[in-house]
Amino acid sequence: MQLSGYRYMWLVAMFDLPTDTKQAVKAYTRFRKSLIKDGFTMMQYSVYIRHCASRENADVHEQRVVGNLPPDGEVRLLRITDKQYERMRVFWGRMRKPAEPPPRQLELF
Repeated sequence: MQLSGYRYMWLVAMFDLPTDTKQAVKAYTRFRKSLIKDGFTMMQYSVYIRHCASRENADVHEQRVVGNLPPDGEVRLLRITDKQYERMRVFWGRMRKPAEPPPRQLELF
């Protein structure tokens, strides 16, 4: 996926994993913990998001997710730009709620 011209982006991990057996629950827990360890935060139940400083950085985190995929279930990864993230509309019930701001970037001169 080519996102030329965009420096910062978000990597969204969405998953639907089985939890019908003890082994499936363990796999679900391992996968979820691997996302958190890699800097993802829960956006909604089974939707985790991580801010990335570049496409190369997003590639690294995407490969980490792929390396921790559980044996069963569905995992989807989506990359969106900061601009696309800013256009997100968030509702809490019928009330509109502002989207979370992106993390502050460290700038070196």
